[in-house]
This record gives sequence, structure tokens and C-alpha cells, in this order.
Amino acid sequence: MRIDLDTIFASAPSPYVLLDPDLRMVWANEAYLAVTGRERDQLIGRIITEEFPASPDSVSDQMLRGSFRRVLATGRTDHLPLIPYPIETDGKLIERFWSATHTPILDPAGRVEFILQNTMDVTDLYHDENNPADETFTQRATILKRTEAVAHENLALGAMTEFFKSAFDQAPSFMAILNGPQHIFQVANTSYTDLIGGRSIIGKPVREALPDLDGQGFFELLDDVYASGDAVSFKGMPAQVIPDPDKPPVQLFVDFIFHPIKDGSGGVTGIFVQGHDITGQKIAEATLTVEGEKFRSMAQTMPNHVWTADKDGSVNWLNDQTYVFTGFNEGDLYGTDSAKVVHPDDFPLAVEKWSTAIAEGTDYDTEFRIRKSDGDFRWHLVRAAPLRTQEGLTIGWVGTNTDIEDLKIAEREIEELNNSLELRVAKRNRELEELHVALRQSQKMEAIGNLAGGIAHDFNNLLQVITSNIQIIARDIPDRAPAQVRVEQAMESVRRGAKLASQLLSFARKQPLAPKVINLCNLLTNTTDILHSAIGEGVALETSFASDLWNTSVDPSNMENAVLNLAINARDAMDGKGELRIDVSNIELDEAFTQLYPDVTPGQYVMLTVSDTGSGMSPDIIDKIFEPFFTTKADGHGTGLGLSMVYGFAKQSGGHITIDSEVGVGTTFKVYLPRSLQDEQVVQPPQSGGLVGGTETILLVEDNNDVRAAAVTMLGELGYTVIEAANADRAMLILEAGQDFDLLFTDVVMPGTATASELADKVKELKPDVPVLFTSGYAQEFIMHDGSLDTGIQLLGKPYTQIELSQKIREVLGSKGMPRPNRPQQTPASSQSSKQRPTGSTILVCEDDILILTDTADVLRDAGYKVFEAENATKALEIVKTAQVDLLITDIGLPDQSGEDLAHEVRGLNPDMPLVFATGGVDDGLVTRMDNCQVLGKPFQEAKLLDVVETALR
Repeated sequence: MRIDLDTIFASAPSPYVLLDPDLRMVWANEAYLAVTGRERDQLIGRIITEEFPASPDSVSDQMLRGSFRRVLATGRTDHLPLIPYPIETDGKLIERFWSATHTPILDPAGRVEFILQNTMDVTDLYHDENNPADETFTQRATILKRTEAVAHENLALGAMTEFFKSAFDQAPSFMAILNGPQHIFQVANTSYTDLIGGRSIIGKPVREALPDLDGQGFFELLDDVYASGDAVSFKGMPAQVIPDPDKPPVQLFVDFIFHPIKDGSGGVTGIFVQGHDITGQKIAEATLTVEGEKFRSMAQTMPNHVWTADKDGSVNWLNDQTYVFTGFNEGDLYGTDSAKVVHPDDFPLAVEKWSTAIAEGTDYDTEFRIRKSDGDFRWHLVRAAPLRTQEGLTIGWVGTNTDIEDLKIAEREIEELNNSLELRVAKRNRELEELHVALRQSQKMEAIGNLAGGIAHDFNNLLQVITSNIQIIARDIPDRAPAQVRVEQAMESVRRGAKLASQLLSFARKQPLAPKVINLCNLLTNTTDILHSAIGEGVALETSFASDLWNTSVDPSNMENAVLNLAINARDAMDGKGELRIDVSNIELDEAFTQLYPDVTPGQYVMLTVSDTGSGMSPDIIDKIFEPFFTTKADGHGTGLGLSMVYGFAKQSGGHITIDSEVGVGTTFKVYLPRSLQDEQVVQPPQSGGLVGGTETILLVEDNNDVRAAAVTMLGELGYTVIEAANADRAMLILEAGQDFDLLFTDVVMPGTATASELADKVKELKPDVPVLFTSGYAQEFIMHDGSLDTGIQLLGKPYTQIELSQKIREVLGSKGMPRPNRPQQTPASSQSSKQRPTGSTILVCEDDILILTDTADVLRDAGYKVFEAENATKALEIVKTAQVDLLITDIGLPDQSGEDLAHEVRGLNPDMPLVFATGGVDDGLVTRMDNCQVLGKPFQEAKLLDVVETALR
């Protein structure tokens, strides 16, 4: 600091404080600390209005801040003769009165660097006005009171002055006040000084302040107004000014007024100057004039009607095309006369929209009909946009009329077309919904197929073990021995199980097919007798084959089974009486068909149609008809796999199947099979043969221990040497060890790191002359593609018999081998049964499965019981009514009624009759519903059967 305040003011009795421009206290003398009751550390660095706060809207705050603002703005000392300002002392806010002087301390540049406040506490003097002890003191207090009133009035006057000064300075128009005959600038707002380049003009005569206006008439006008006392105004007056002396003059255009300022006697004391800079508008108007000429020249070359209007919307120009179209002459359609060519029905709306556009300054966009010179009306699209200056002021309109008569005609045609669009959309939506339903059905069938294929695989392994062991047992049973019948029945059950597994694989599209190029006409002709036998005499069969029927490549055996399944399904739907029609024809499936069935490829197909006059099916039944084990037949009739097999076969053959059914009318199945362009192949009937063996060495790879053990036994009986491996990894080690063998016989699906495919490839690499025979109950993709075995792949499906195994091995090895006996020679002793059958109770067995019925009856007879057999409930009741029966054994699912209903009817005839229910299902509480009864679960062993019978007869 340049001034040593401590030296000058530290000991002064009057309070002093030094503030920076932010009103932060940077120094205070002892007198200031005493009068404010503060310590120095409390004050230094604090803003004075924060340390000594007053209400923002109070007189105290306004007076103090106003004084500081004046000092900072002018750089001159400001006095506050009397200011009420509260001070907090010892926690109490005390109203006090002060007299203050604010002195600026300037830096070398003339800016306020500090403010020195000298403040005197005059509270006591203010409050002691009526003290009679000291007349002089009383007079001084009265003066302070008057000073306070003046301060309040000055504060109000200052606030009003600030308001008017701010409004004057912020006005958008330029304004100035000139005093005296020399027109000295007293006040000029920012707009005025900006117009003249920011020159300093306050206190200067106009001729001195603005010499560049000399000779342009402005000075003379001011003199006339001052002399006459009459105001003058001009619009668009040109003026050349020189805002920057280093640059050439600038051409301005202004609207202005010079208005005399008069005193109380009417004499002129000055002139008020007010106006607007319209230079931009003038330039825009000039540019618009030039551009307008260009616009009109261009508009005359346009094919559309082009017109302009003034800012109020009155048409003032139209191009020649408008006059040619309407037949009027130039000028005939100006102003409101343009309404003469607007169709009367369209006029009210057109006027309403035009008025709105003008009022809001928005684009005009409408359609109405305009009359041609020949009297016809044509639709036009009428559009107009406002023309605006840079300031946004609308100065006119430009518009166009575009002929849309042809578009209107097209719209009417489209509208007529749209009248039927909803129907077409609804139809398309139905088609899409049908497509989605078909897709969901396809995905569901695919998922079920994968599950069914996995079940069939495990089932075939079980059947393989059973088949192998039954055949081994059969070889030890002499001819015509009673046990031989049992063995044959067991083998028949295995064959039925294998058929079920085969049907599951067909549905899952995992059944290895051996397709041949055939003509369905020839195949179906050869199976007519079988069809007649299957459907019975009550069903009339009609067939129709196209004369030019195309060939197709399918597995003949599976094709016959598919036709037979469809025929049997139709027979059951007609209850054995009706008409069955089979048609075969050529068909071309187009894109429309494949849109409904996404998994079908467009092309040429052979179509097999099977129609019946049966009971038909409801939509909910149709949705499930191809699912495995789904059937509408009574319990015990049908497996629910026939149609599943047909579905899988069609899909695996590259085809498709559809169903169309109506309740009470009948059902039609259509099977589509891809056309083959190859010649028909002759299908050879299968050749039967006996056991054939050999002496070769076979590497057997099978992960199922039971299946492997059975296979080892059968191969050993055929004379082969067998090397066993539980998986492909173990077989790899045997192969890499160099062990010799003549045939690789391997399962397809096995656990482990190596796969059967990799094992076969390794054998071909190391032992190229050794053939490979695969076996599986579930064909895999690596050996089968497009439903058929890959070329060169040899596969023996599970379950297989010893004869099938022996013949397939010789086929793969390529030599005939050595015949083997089917069973050992029997001795007379072995053909005799040593078991004596005792006599006993009479038992009635009711079972619709003939094999189970026969087997159960034989076991009971061997145990010494007398047995009656019945295939249905009706026959069983006849036996009960005519013969003495001690025990009823009945299946739950019978063709004509349930086993429980049969039991109730039997109890009606014989209330004490003991009952045994044989069922393969879940016991649902029969024992609790009926007394004196037993439940025998299927499958059951002979011992279990006899134990239950013995218990029931006690």
C-alpha cells in the first residue's frame, strides 16, 4: 500500500476502516474497533455487509450499498450525513445512527483500488433532541432528524433516477437530449453511441461532436426546431457517418423525430432526439426489389401458377400461366377479385385458412378447385409463404397453385381400393397366424421327436439284451417242448417292442432309410390285398392313380407301412364301415404353399391322398394328432404311434403331410413326396436264411455291458473270436497296439473322448482292408443325411436277432461263411414235461392283448387251476352268467368298457367274487373303492402272479 494508514489514522479519535472493491475489510483503526465492539481478527478479511448485515430490502442496506456503488462508479467521494444501521453487540442487535464518508483511493490507472470509510456514531445525538439541558445539542439533533428525512427523499429520488436512466439507456431506439441553441449533448443512450461508433459526446455541441453530419441537413433541422418550437420527423433519411476515423464513411438510413423541450414559460430549452436505424430494412427492400424482378422472370417460366400478395394478403401479381388457365387479363384478379375463380364450395375454408396464415405469419397450405377458361374446375394444391426482412417483419407473400386433379382421381381410385384393403389385410393376418401356428407346431414336433428318438435308443438297447438272451435260451429248448411256446410269445413281444421303437425313430426322423426310386402306383397295386385285409369287409376301398405318375425316392418298406397306418386309422375312424379312397397324383407346390408351411421347399411332388368318411376331428385334436402316443381310441386299442410314424417318414423323406378334417364328415391326409427324375428301381423281396458263422476275429465296441455280453455270446456261438472294448477310447488303444482283427463291429452312441466316427476313420487309416459295421438303435447325423445312410456305411439296427447278425456280418465281410445249426439236437427226455398239474379253483382271465391273455392262462393252468379266457368284458360277463367262477383277473383297459365297470357288474351277479386288477398304469385307489380285491402290476413274473392269486382265493 502506498499510504501508511497506521501512521496517519491509527491514533485518530474518529473511526476509520479500509475496504477493497469487493467491500472486504483490509484495515481498521482502534477507534473503529471500539465503536463496533469487535477485535481486529474478527474484522480483517471479512466483507463489511456480511460482518454487519442488514435486511436486503431495508433503508439501511440500500443507503450503504448505494453509496459504495457511487464511489466505485464515479471515483468520487460520497457522503451519508445520516444512516440508520443496526450493529450486533454482545449478542444483541442495537439500532444505531451513523454519519459516514466514503473516500476512494485510486491506483495509477485512475481506478478505485480502496475505499476509506470514516464513520461517526451519532446515535446519542439523534435520540437527545428534547434534552433541555443543552440548547445547542438539541438544535444539532433536530438538524440530524431533518437530514434523515432528506436522506430518505434522496434515496427514493435516486432509485427513480436509476430506473429512468436504466430504461433510457436500454431502449432499442436511439435517444439523446440536447441543451441550448448550440445543441449540447446532455444525455445519449447506448443505442445512440453505438450508431456513431461509441464516440464521447456528452457536454459537446452537436457540430463539434458529429462533424461528419455537416452539409447533410441535420444541423439545420435542429436549428429550425429550436427556433420554431415545432417538432419534425422523417422516415428513411440517409446519413453518412464516420464511426471509425481510419475507415470510410458508412451509409445509414434512419427514421427520427426532433421534439422541442420547453420550460414553464413555453420557451425552448433543448431538443429530444429519438429514432430507429432502418439501414437493414432499406438494404433488404432494395435487394428485394432486385430479387423480385428475378423472381418474376423465373416465375414466368414455371408451369405452375405463381402469384404474390402484399403483407395484408391482397394479391398484387400473377404469372402468365395463371391468366392462360383462367382466361382473365392482367390485373383482373388483383386484390379480392381472385375469389372469382375459386369454387364456391371451397371458398369459405380457403378464406379462413388464408386469414389465419396472415394473422399468425405462418405458411398457407390448402386445396381448392380453380375454374378454367372453359368453365370446368380442377383441383389445385395452393401454398404460400411469407416474405420477411432480416428482422422478421412480414412484407409480403409468394404463392403457387399446383394442379392435382389427376392426383385426386388417383386418390379416389385408391380409396375405392382401400375399401377392400381391410378385408385383404384381415385375410393376410389369418394367413400369417396360420403360418405361425404351423411354425410352432413344427418346433413342438421337432422337440418331441428329439425326446422320442432318445427314448427309442435306450429302449432298443434293452430289447437287444432281451432278444439275445431269448435266442440263447431258445437254443437249449427241445422242439415241441411247452416252453418253446413261451419263448415264441416272448420273441413276439420283443418284435412288437422293436416295432414301437422303430415307429418312434420314424417320428423322430432318426430311422435309417433305404430309399429306392419307385412308382407309387406299382407299390400300392402290390399292397391292395394287404389293405383289404387290414380295413375289413365293411370298408369300401377305391383307388385312383395318375397315368403319368412321377417317380419318387422313398424307402419301400416304410412307404407300405405309412399307407397301411393311414388305412387302419381311417378304418377305426369309420368304426369299420364306410368308404376309403386312395389317390396318387402329381402336384407342383408353389411359393404360396410354402409360405403356409415354412419347412417345405417349392417344387414337384408326388401326392398321396387318403380320405375317409369317418367321424372327423376337431381342431384341438388335429393340433396333437401327430404327437407320439396320442390317440383318440379307447384304452388298449392302438399305441398312438401310427400317425407319428407317417409324419416322421414323410419329413425324413424330404416331404410333408397335411390333414383336413371336419367333425361328422371325414378326414383327408395328404402326403407330399419329392419327385425323382431317375428311372424306377426293381425292389427285391427280402431273402430268408439260417445262421451263418465264421472263424474271423471281430473287434466289438459297445458301452452297454448287457448288450456287449449278449453280443459276445452270439458271436462266439457263430464261431468268431471276439475282442471286447467298452468304448471308442479303449478300442483306439487296441488298434494302436497293433492287434489284428478282421471286422470292426461298433455301437454308434457311446460316452468317452473318442467317437465311433473317429474310431472308424482311424481303422480306415491304419487297416484300410478291415470293414466297419455300425450298430445303433438311434441313427446319428455322421452316418445318415437327408434320411438315408451315407454311401459306404453299413448299419445293423437294434434290436437284431442272431440270424440277422450272422447274415449282416457275412455281407460286410464279403464271403458266405459256414452254416450253423439253429438249435441243438433234442433227446426224447427233454421233450417230456415232468410237471404234474393239480386240480384247483376256476379263474376267469379277461385281457384284450392275446399274448398276455394266453401266457397268463398257461401259467395258471400249469399251476393246476381251471381257466376261462375272455378278450373283452362282454364275453367275460357271458362266462360268469353260465359257469362257476371263483376268481376274476381283469385288465383295466378293455375295448368295450373299463375293467372296473366289469368288476361292478360281476359283483352284481356274485357279491363275494374276489378280484385281481392287472394294470400297467398307476393304482388310482381301486383297493379303497372295492373290497376283496388285489392289484397286479404289469409286467409281472410268474411267481408274483401265483402269489397274488393264492392271496385272493384265501
